[in-house]
Amino acid sequence: MAKRILLGFDESENAMRAVEFIAKFFTPDHAVTFFHVLLDTEAICDMNSPELSPLFLAHQADFCTLEDKKKDMVTRHMEKGKEILVSAGFSEANISFKVQTRKKGVARDIASEAKSGYDAVVLGRRGLSNIAEFFLGSISQKVLHASKDISVVLVT
Repeated sequence: MAKRILLGFDESENAMRAVEFIAKFFTPDHAVTFFHVLLDTEAICDMNSPELSPLFLAHQADFCTLEDKKKDMVTRHMEKGKEILVSAGFSEANISFKVQTRKKGVARDIASEAKSGYDAVVLGRRGLSNIAEFFLGSISQKVLHASKDISVVLVT
């Protein structure tokens, strides 16, 4: 049975570097799942009340359209990542996409998904400054701390 890799994925260059890392350092018999956590916009996009401010209503559609465009962009980036893996010899049958709405937080959702039968998690490391990372942390750092009994690879 193929080893399963969970790839925490967004539309960043760091995520694409993580794909390239998998293509270079893992064998093509591994199964790779591109995993993306979306912001839950349903509540905001479905709001409709005469009590809402005109400013909110004026920009509500713009926000929802922007989120839809982001979903499309992430999907296109996943397809590019898939092409990289297929070019490296990975079977299309062993590459899957999973997109879910945020439940607990991006890092905790990735760590939770990792517990469902994956052998490793691969993440691109964000480019926060040292000061920002010290105060805010990063998704990759939070996944690293939340993931017990599973290997986590951070790609720079």
